[in-house]
Amino acid sequence: MSDAASLVIGLDLGTTSTKAVAFAVDGTQVATASHGYSLDTPHPGYAVQDPEAILAAALAATADVVAAVGAERIAGISFSSAMHSLLALDALYRPLTPVVTWGDTRADVQAERLRARVGGLELHRRTGTPLHPMSPLPKLLWYREVEPKLHESAAFWAGIKDWVLVRMCGALVIDHSLASATGLMNIHTLDWDDEALSIAGVSPEQLPELVRTRHILPNLTEEAALATGLPVDTRVVVGAGDGPLANLGIGAVRPGVAACSIGTSAALRVAVDKPAVDPQGGVFCYALTEDRWVIGGAINNGGATLEWVRHLLAPELGDGDETELLELAARAQPGSGGLLMLPYLLSERAPHWSALPKGAFIGLTRAHSREHLIRAALEGVCLQLALVLQSMRDAGLEITQVRATGGATSNPLWREVLASALDMRVDFAEGQEGSSFGAALLGMDALGLIASIDVAADLIPIQDSMSPNPVAAAVYRRMQPLFAELYDQLVPTFSNLRRLAQLLPIALVEPD
Repeated sequence: MSDAASLVIGLDLGTTSTKAVAFAVDGTQVATASHGYSLDTPHPGYAVQDPEAILAAALAATADVVAAVGAERIAGISFSSAMHSLLALDALYRPLTPVVTWGDTRADVQAERLRARVGGLELHRRTGTPLHPMSPLPKLLWYREVEPKLHESAAFWAGIKDWVLVRMCGALVIDHSLASATGLMNIHTLDWDDEALSIAGVSPEQLPELVRTRHILPNLTEEAALATGLPVDTRVVVGAGDGPLANLGIGAVRPGVAACSIGTSAALRVAVDKPAVDPQGGVFCYALTEDRWVIGGAINNGGATLEWVRHLLAPELGDGDETELLELAARAQPGSGGLLMLPYLLSERAPHWSALPKGAFIGLTRAHSREHLIRAALEGVCLQLALVLQSMRDAGLEITQVRATGGATSNPLWREVLASALDMRVDFAEGQEGSSFGAALLGMDALGLIASIDVAADLIPIQDSMSPNPVAAAVYRRMQPLFAELYDQLVPTFSNLRRLAQLLPIALVEPD
């Protein structure tokens, strides 16, 4: 590494694209590039990707940034990755399956069975990962039961970042952060969990080597060096999962400071010093570093709920900006005229962790207009995040500040409803590249370019704040217990609907 090398590339392997961003140690973004790829759904419940396409995107995005800033200025690369992915490899690390992503729900039956078994909650508490079809543990059990020959023939099982690192650095390793999201690692011992591996039918030798998130791989492969324009001796920091790194990237790394992100989906997470899970198992617990953990929950239905509402109730507005849609929602009063929406259009994760629930409007009358329905959808998303916040508090966490980011949070109504539903002031951080910046900061720490990751809290300025609307907050406090109890009351109906759906023509179950 030359004396001039002071930039770190945060390389974020996302669900629909890989983004490379070069950052200076003061947080300045110097260059960025992104390359996309498809998310394939060949059958109901499947959500898979081509690993070669993701590798190609990672190499191309890195090459674009290197070309923009010059290889001599790059101190290293640090990785972020979407969590919960899984693929089978042969003895030469060649993929035997597509990448099975977090959005793949084919293992819902296996997840429900594991969660209902004696010791299911204890398994969640040991591994930090909810028993949900997103998790690699139920996915491995699905392969074991549904495709036993493939399960038996796999030499290795890995996540997408693990495999990309094989191709870029020649080492099959998994960081503690992504390992804590597999359902296979004991978060208290930082080793593979014997019971989880027994359920999955895999041995430790079939899994990548466990390493710290700050672990440095000292070289690129010749293939990767040639493709990116970087020298072979470029140092690569293994990095972490995109969720914990999003906390770092928004500066929510100190106790009591929660990060809220709202995009297509949404999440609420807080950094802590020790791993923990609430008694009901409503939250996850994933590693950021060995002495910094992130507790919280992700929900499947964030901005995607508003997108569905727009197409259904306001098609004349077309795609794009939500401003006009939310102007309609603002015409309805808080509480949407006594209308509740369960926003489970894509099933749900936190805090129930089940693929079973479906969306529902409750309390609908002829007096309700589309304005009420649109606002109820917005309120449903924010009330679901409030359930996650309560689960975090049930885990013994004191939340004193919320920092929010994401495209949705630029809208004033989104901001007001979010702050009022959480019943807390919400601070909106100045735009950063989230997980990419978090990866770069972790890399800078590993490479000795910054004092510690705690500098993140000072690098991310607060752009604006929103306090709860007193009237709306009072309404949402009364709505919250009604909203919370609806899930339990409707579980038998959700179960019956799933059985009914299996009998219906596929065109009715999976419309275009």
